[in-house]
Parts: sequence; structure tokens; C-alpha cells
Amino acid sequence: MKIVVPLNQVPDLVEDLEIADSGKELDFEVLKMKLNEFDDHALEEALQIKESSGGEVTAVAVDGPEVDKVLFTALAKGADKAVKITGANPHADNHTQARVLAGAVGQLGADLVLVGVQSAGDRDGQLGPLLAAYLNWPGVCVVSGLKPEGGKLTFHKEYAGGLMAEFEVDLPAVMGVQAARATPRYAPVSKVRQVQTTAKIESLAAAAAGDVPAASVEKMEPPVKGAGAKMLKSAADIIQVLKEKGVV
Repeated sequence: MKIVVPLNQVPDLVEDLEIADSGKELDFEVLKMKLNEFDDHALEEALQIKESSGGEVTAVAVDGPEVDKVLFTALAKGADKAVKITGANPHADNHTQARVLAGAVGQLGADLVLVGVQSAGDRDGQLGPLLAAYLNWPGVCVVSGLKPEGGKLTFHKEYAGGLMAEFEVDLPAVMGVQAARATPRYAPVSKVRQVQTTAKIESLAAAAAGDVPAASVEKMEPPVKGAGAKMLKSAADIIQVLKEKGVV
């Protein structure tokens, strides 16, 4: 089984976000980026499947700053191959990203694609469903506990209220992973550096995305800061505030 895991970098929300001069996007030149948390879970689930059922795991990422580090880290964790997609915008909308990834997946001959269920950098959390649509494959999101067997995949999907259901789908398929069965493993810096000297990142030219029906951002601005919070030290303070607001 060939498993492909797209990896995407997102802004580190611990840092202040800077808006570009256009006012329509973030200034990625100054932002500190990190691997999307859910993509890390997707990679871990792929590695867990490989270790329990066999297969080959390929980490894929669109070329951009620090992307080599992300891919070498994936190799250090246990991925078999790393592929960098060149000639595409790593910060494009999900429709464009899905088109580009669909072209890459088609060339890599994947049986299963595991994506993070969402990320801090997208507006709709639809990369998984869009990728499945462009590939014309089954696609399910918010999944966990994946188990391939005999050309099929059994998995769990979570619904509101903590309700968990079990499904089965024919492969190939795209799954939006919510949580891996284990905490994503850590790759020591020493191991990543060792991999950098022994492993190789393959390059793959991005297929033309064409015209896609993506949403556009008209304006982006930081949230308005208020006067701050008022600390209430007693029940009498709470009652006074409620009186001032006309609640009591």
C-alpha cells in the first residue's frame, strides 16, 4: 500500500500575525511558520499503519521557505520518501491546493491519502473533501483508527456529542485525520541532521491548477482592541455591574 501525506506549514499563532501591504493576506515573509498540528497527526497515523499493516509512506509538501526541514523531519520520523512540489504557491486557497495535490497524487500512484482534518491557515477546512472530489475518490473527514485490509479501509468517524461510528470504504480514498492513534512522535535534531546527509528529497513539478471556484479575501485587518477586562473581586461587584447594565 502506498500512503501519501500532504504536509502544510501554518502561521505560529503564538506570534503576532502581520498583514501584508495589500490588506488581503498575511505577510508570510515575516511570519514564523510551523507544521500544521493535524498534518502531524495524519503523518503519525500513516506511520502507524505502515508499522502494523505494511506499506510505503510518502510525505508531500509544496515548495516554500523551510519546507526542506519539514520533509527531512518526516523522513526522520519514518517516512519512506519525501517529495517537494515545485512551481506552486504554498499559501494558495484550498481549491488550488487540492488541484495541485491531486496532480501529484496521480503521479505518485497512491492507494490512500491522509490529510489533516483542518488547519489554522485555511478558511473552510475543506482540503480533504476537495482533494477527494478532484481525484474522484471516496473522501471522509474527522476520522481516526484507520485499518486497511483486503482493498478496504475500516475507520471511526466522530459526530456531535462524542458519538463514534465505524465505517468501511473501498480504496483508494482520501481521509481527513482528526487524531492519530498515538501522540505524534518526536524526531531529535541529531536524527534530522543525519537524514539530511543521507536522504534525498525528490522534486515534482506542479500541474496547472487552472481556474478554480475559490473564495477571495476583500479585506483583512487585526481585531479592534478594547479597553481591557475589569476584575471583579466580590459578589457585590457582580451585582453592581448587572445593575449598571440594566440586567437587575
